[in-house]
Amino acid sequence: MNSASGHAPSPLFLGLDLSTQGLKAILITEDSNVVHESAVHFDRDLPHYGTTNGAIRGPEPGEVTSPVRMWLEAFDLLMDRMKTAGVDFGRILGISGDGQQHGSVYWSSDAEKMLATLDASQPIDQLSPGAFSLPNAPIWQDSSTTRECRELEAAVGGAQVLADLTGSRAYERFTGTQIAKIRRVNPEAYRATSRISLVSSFMPSLFLGAIAPIEVSDASGMNLMDVLTCKWDDTLLDASGGPELRAKLGPEPVPGGTSLGKISSWWVQRWGFNPDCCIAPFTGDNPATVVALSTPGDAILSLGTSTTLLLSIPPAESSPKRFTTSHLLSHPTTLDAHIAMLCYKNGALAREQVRDRYASGHWTHFNELVEEQPVGNTGYMGFYFPLPEIIPPNVQGNFFFHAASSDVSPPVIKSVSDDEMPSSAHPRAILESQFLSIRSRITAILPEDAPPLQRLVLSGGSSANPVIRQLAADVFGMRVYVAGKEGAAEGGAQLARYAWWRAQNGDMGTFEEMRAADVTGERMKCVAEPKDANVAIYANLVPAYRECEDHVVKICAAAEA
Repeated sequence: MNSASGHAPSPLFLGLDLSTQGLKAILITEDSNVVHESAVHFDRDLPHYGTTNGAIRGPEPGEVTSPVRMWLEAFDLLMDRMKTAGVDFGRILGISGDGQQHGSVYWSSDAEKMLATLDASQPIDQLSPGAFSLPNAPIWQDSSTTRECRELEAAVGGAQVLADLTGSRAYERFTGTQIAKIRRVNPEAYRATSRISLVSSFMPSLFLGAIAPIEVSDASGMNLMDVLTCKWDDTLLDASGGPELRAKLGPEPVPGGTSLGKISSWWVQRWGFNPDCCIAPFTGDNPATVVALSTPGDAILSLGTSTTLLLSIPPAESSPKRFTTSHLLSHPTTLDAHIAMLCYKNGALAREQVRDRYASGHWTHFNELVEEQPVGNTGYMGFYFPLPEIIPPNVQGNFFFHAASSDVSPPVIKSVSDDEMPSSAHPRAILESQFLSIRSRITAILPEDAPPLQRLVLSGGSSANPVIRQLAADVFGMRVYVAGKEGAAEGGAQLARYAWWRAQNGDMGTFEEMRAADVTGERMKCVAEPKDANVAIYANLVPAYRECEDHVVKICAAAEA
């Protein structure tokens, strides 16, 4: 990747994605071409940390963390792999990226000095353990803070009040309740903590040689920030970490695409980075995916381990709606815009269990069974929750229904047993129920004056399945596009490019204006067109679906009582 001509080499922009299982890097050019990818897999490449899928389960039920030193070692290993591949670090003029949302890092009182005086002859893991008051970082999989969630909601007047203020009700994985738990169970470590970073702000701190501020979009996943003003809320701060928490969090959250400063000398001396390389705020993985793969008016449906819908909502006259079962995040690049998020725990796991039980464990047979059944599944509906679900909350188990054909509207619905439901109906049932759940909620979370959605971008493992693509097009009534596998890291690279681009234009211009100048053409091709007749059938099925879902919620609530 070194230039052999006499012309000055074109600039590159580095996007880094620190996910649960690994650290990834993507380099893009000024016109958005991806020219390099590298990765470190924590379990495979750094096995001495003893992680499983990048995480460590603690002795307390629900406790899940990752070693901070493992992340540091991954940075050196990643840089070494990039250098071996011929990457010219001197061409990189901007760095940004994303971190797994909700993870938090706890810095010691020595951290700022250690960051500013890194020894270029030593790897960056020289920061550990002295720069940290806690060696392991709580991550998004942690669910040990139920007590703190209820206390936080009570402090502001209930779950809905908290959702109206922060965009989400209290969730165990969110940083505010994680901080509250550490303050309660480990007060000595909390007192020794000088600053608290998200995973996303921990990363640019390494490049700046100073602790970076938290970015607005990722801050909106903490239950600590007012999602409309993008400022820390004192009531939430006091309830989570006491009056000292504001100082530990640092300045007010900053928007993406701004320049935090130049890269520190350690990176210049050790790896040959350009001293003029600017460091931009890093965001969360979901907002970074939105940046990479969509524009306002798009919906992103991630079909990975979980099922997640992301809606990029442009600025509107009316305030976005907030519900206790959905998230509202601030947009990383557009003030007054938002990202609505629906997150389901039972995604690929549930689909795979249906495949294994009813389709002999083969996707080919699964697809054949889906296509054998007519749209609407001859009235059969199935709900599959092997894990306690988020939407609707606290439901678990399998539930089956049949909507009898009738001239009566709505149709008569009755509960049926597994034995009464044809085995061939299950593959279509799980896809229709998962997608109808989302379809039934999209209108509710969009502002009344929001323009109609234009396209559906699929990502995640199941996005490669042509039958699933077509069913999504029909349920949602949108053309379906498929995204690349590294959307988050590429979003980080675009944020780095945006900070550099704005600096070239006197800190003026919008992210959309920058992307409009791209000459690489359409990144994603349409892979499925909605069929009007099928779209109409699914639109008519939404009320029946909601009736069945309400019945499932009542069954589960009665079982708990």
